[in-house]
Amino acid sequence: MNQNVKALVVADHIDNWVLTLGKWISTCYAILIVTIILQVVLRKGFHAGMISLEELQWYLYGTGVMFGMSYAQAKDSHVRVDLFYNNFGARTRHLIEITGILILLLPFLSLIFYHSLDFVYDSFRTMESSAAPAGLPYRWIIKAVIPLSIGLLVLAVLNRFYRELILLIRGE
Repeated sequence: MNQNVKALVVADHIDNWVLTLGKWISTCYAILIVTIILQVVLRKGFHAGMISLEELQWYLYGTGVMFGMSYAQAKDSHVRVDLFYNNFGARTRHLIEITGILILLLPFLSLIFYHSLDFVYDSFRTMESSAAPAGLPYRWIIKAVIPLSIGLLVLAVLNRFYRELILLIRGE
């Protein structure tokens, strides 16, 4: 097997792993729908809404969005300005992707990841919980989604960088 083909097989495996994880995490949206329905029934039907269910909705939605970024990166379905991009040749598109990853995306993600670690640590150290009397405890768990999802996104971005570099070298 050609060395360049092997290189793309590795990239495909990483993308498939990120996509599989993303599909598994997307089940939080099904749980979110059930939680919203339950909260609405309790609030409107029985005048007994629960703060913990409302907070759980925020946590589930946030988790889905945060991990959904890496899924979108692996699927190459993220937002980009395609007005000019589609008219460029393959080499120019690869160079734009590589440059954008190196100059814009990776530095930004590195900052978010670095600063989120103290954010999570402080929450864990103080065993932060909801300010609401009936709110959810262990707020550090949802805050830990930030560095975990950003770490997964960095993996997906590095994989995209690797793929674009191989395709640029191959001239595809």
